Amino acid sequence: MSGTDTLDFASRFSLERPYNRARSNGSADYSLKAGGVAVLEDQLESDRGRIINSAAVRRLQQKTQVFPLEHNAAVRSRLTHSLEVQQTGRFIVRTIFRKLGARAEAYGLKGLERAMESLVEMACLMHDIGNPPFGHFGEAAISRWFQRHAHELGPFSDVAGPAELRDALLRELGSFEGNAQAIRLISRLQKLNLTFVQSAAVFKYTRVATEPRPGDGSAFNYLQKKPGYYYSERTFVGQMQQALGMAPGCRHPLAYIMEAADDISYCLADLEDGVDKGLMSFPVLADALKSAYAQARPNDADAPHFRNFGEARSFAQLVDEVLERANRETINKDHEFFVWLRVKLIHPLVNHAAEAFIEHISEVFHGRLNRALLEDGSPCHSVIETFKTVAVEKVFSVPEVETLELQGYRIITGLLEHYRPLLDLDLDAFDRLRGGSSKGLLIESRLFKRLPAKHVKAYESMRSEQPDNASAELWECYCRCRLLQDMVSGMTDQFALDEFRTLSALGPL
Repeated sequence: MSGTDTLDFASRFSLERPYNRARSNGSADYSLKAGGVAVLEDQLESDRGRIINSAAVRRLQQKTQVFPLEHNAAVRSRLTHSLEVQQTGRFIVRTIFRKLGARAEAYGLKGLERAMESLVEMACLMHDIGNPPFGHFGEAAISRWFQRHAHELGPFSDVAGPAELRDALLRELGSFEGNAQAIRLISRLQKLNLTFVQSAAVFKYTRVATEPRPGDGSAFNYLQKKPGYYYSERTFVGQMQQALGMAPGCRHPLAYIMEAADDISYCLADLEDGVDKGLMSFPVLADALKSAYAQARPNDADAPHFRNFGEARSFAQLVDEVLERANRETINKDHEFFVWLRVKLIHPLVNHAAEAFIEHISEVFHGRLNRALLEDGSPCHSVIETFKTVAVEKVFSVPEVETLELQGYRIITGLLEHYRPLLDLDLDAFDRLRGGSSKGLLIESRLFKRLPAKHVKAYESMRSEQPDNASAELWECYCRCRLLQDMVSGMTDQFALDEFRTLSALGPL
């Protein structure tokens, strides 16, 4: 760990927003030193209100966590999952400050616990807002459709034109990523005008989508393994990095906490939903967990690794204790099993995440720790991997879930096919359509009217930002593709299904 004199976390906090109102004293200094902690907390309270009242967060209540179009309200949606991640993120922040104690001041963290809690909580609430309907299969459907068809569209099919930007934009359009879409929602589609530090806490991956994934030898291969933002948001990301002193390719420190909270929360939640849906019983799950952990750590599966409430237990012992508690329950054994599984395992995982943050605090501060906090080969890491392994085997691989995923894939693909006529128009024809002329554009005019007005306005704003190295035709086509990706990815599961049925003439006429 580097000397604390170079690690001033206060320098990673800023009051600056993309659109700042003039400060009362006329100063353009948005640093924490200039504003003070109390002013920062007031600004973060404003951020909290903007986020909680945003349409992007409300839509999470009807987006898939595991089971699309689920009618059982006890099974998690993206919103209920995000609320659980939020609580875990808050727990990690408090644990970090408890473990640091008086050392917090040496790292520039004195007085910032409340601000960090708020930032991490809201980042956790927002972390999935860019996900399309039907989860990762929705991402795959959008990506694959554009991989197959974007090169056929107007300027993208012009092999005689300049290749560098054209090929880069094609690569991006075929790489839809929920994390990158979240940054686009925050900065452009919803224009939440959050403080840059709040946006940075959501900034999970640091590679622009026009660039290829770096090889395993790269210094940032983990931080850049997925696209983190789109070419259209490059100016916003550059402003954010400058405001917070973030080097290119690096994260904000709080993004590591948000990621750890998600890692801890979603694996166990997926298993609980599987039991609630009747895919397995909790005794079967308990046996599967012990077996998977023993395979992950065959040499020390029964070692007392996990300290909780002052006593150390092995993973198998913890699961057996949870089973015993559940079997003593007379009314709701399933609920009791998962309550105690959380009690026994969430605390050690949160403690380990906080310890990893502190142990690697220099790399975390600079945003160059090239892994997740829990991805370290430790017993706690093996717990996370155990949850993931059992979820794949017992939840994601069952016919019901696979069928739902294939249905979601077909719905997203079908929607893009229905709206493709808007992409096939040349620039002049699309401009006539936007101007209200439907002559010769009978089908296209009706499709255009179905586009959300806010997405059309975002398209128009982005189109005005044409870079010097792009022709008007190429840039406009890119913006139009983004317009359709924005529309489809913003749909809820049910709305996507309804729109697909309507345009496919499958529902009642």
